[in-house]
Amino acid sequence: MAALLLAVDTAFARCSVGLFDMDAGVMLARDETEIGKGHAEQLFGIIDDVLSAAGADYASLRRIAVTVGPGSFTGLRVGVSAVRGLALTLGVPAIGVTTLEVLAAPHLAADRAVLSVLDAKRSEVYAALYDGDGAALKEPVALSPEDLVGVVAHAPEGASLAVVGTGALIARQALAGRDVAILPEAAAPDIATLCRLAAGRATGEAPRPLYLRGADAKPAAATGLFAIPGESAPQG
Repeated sequence: MAALLLAVDTAFARCSVGLFDMDAGVMLARDETEIGKGHAEQLFGIIDDVLSAAGADYASLRRIAVTVGPGSFTGLRVGVSAVRGLALTLGVPAIGVTTLEVLAAPHLAADRAVLSVLDAKRSEVYAALYDGDGAALKEPVALSPEDLVGVVAHAPEGASLAVVGTGALIARQALAGRDVAILPEAAAPDIATLCRLAAGRATGEAPRPLYLRGADAKPAAATGLFAIPGESAPQG
């Protein structure tokens, strides 16, 4: 029986689910639906559809992956709690990967540093810097655009710099005077990239949402299915 990985991304307006064969290294099925809001109501239906499309079921899963943020507070909580619950029920590992790493991964190259940047609103960005092998030179952080100069200072000497994400143009302006390549903007993390990253990731503690800062509007603490043990609502 193939070793299957289920991946979930609810960090933004898109609700994405993918099924990946870890032995063959191929995607079996995927669904990337732009829903805006309502991830909690639609996620499990989308998961069922993806499993059905591949002729698989929950018992076939060997690990489950999820984007942990940064992103929408409610979306992250829905995705992470759903994956934690499924993994616990099935007795399989749950793997968390940051949205910034998923955005950067398709663009990694030797002698290039990739700055992954998201527009966080409120005159801030979320950012992380990766080397050509995908190792984090600067872990995800929330900061003002002008402070990106300090982030890219971690790039290896002589490496080119590329920027990806919804905050790429903000970053280019903040890094004026530096040669920066702006990469094509992805509307959301690619579910196939999340699958590949999670398939090669060591298992460990259960994933938790990476909020980086308080919510724009304070959400109510989750209860029931989408509650995360030990978590309270992020403070704004």
